[in-house]
Amino acid sequence: MEKLTTLTGVGVPLRRSNVDTDQIIPAVFLKRVTKTGFDDALFYAWRRDPNFVLNKPEFAKGRILVAGPEFGIGSSREHAVWALHDYGFRVVIAPSFADIFYGNTAKNGVLAAIMPQEGVELLWKLLEEEPGREMTVSLEDRTVTCGDVTLPFEVNDYTRWRLMNGYDDIDLTLQHEDDIAAYEKMRAERFPFKPKTIPAKHLPEEPVASAREPQDETWAGPLADRGII
Repeated sequence: MEKLTTLTGVGVPLRRSNVDTDQIIPAVFLKRVTKTGFDDALFYAWRRDPNFVLNKPEFAKGRILVAGPEFGIGSSREHAVWALHDYGFRVVIAPSFADIFYGNTAKNGVLAAIMPQEGVELLWKLLEEEPGREMTVSLEDRTVTCGDVTLPFEVNDYTRWRLMNGYDDIDLTLQHEDDIAAYEKMRAERFPFKPKTIPAKHLPEEPVASAREPQDETWAGPLADRGII
């Protein structure tokens, strides 16, 4: 998982509260078996409205989403975070998040930054006054800077540590690889009749990019335009 320490990118004001996971990515898209390729499913129903914020050219390449309270409520689907990441969002700022969604963000390289409502409303105002304005999020300082305004946000120490080091669940497990190998060796010697565990495979590290950056030349547009939905 790629590390996240400081991010500068276009901020997107999403003036909506209680955004549930079915609005983030409808259940019909959950049949896909990969963790990528969900960018065209993000906010699928809302994106059919020409006036929706992500359909405006100034916000099309947004990296930081600023939303209302209770973001990510509803059914537990990790696909909601995959879709946000795949579109290009690495940070979501909101006054509050659903617990399960919040846990899923850290596992998939997305920062869920908690900020008081008045701070969120100030960011909305600044982003709407200058569409396409860039913001800078510093996970090290736990601050968001937009123009001349710098605001603090909350993130627990464990989540911050994971994101800054780029640790997903597998990375955390492999930190104990020597202990695991020693246990498996002991187990094979003491209990030879039990099935053997397959050794961990170390595949070459590949950069994780959103489906939009770099642009995928084979992308054929939203599913609705292709007659699939």
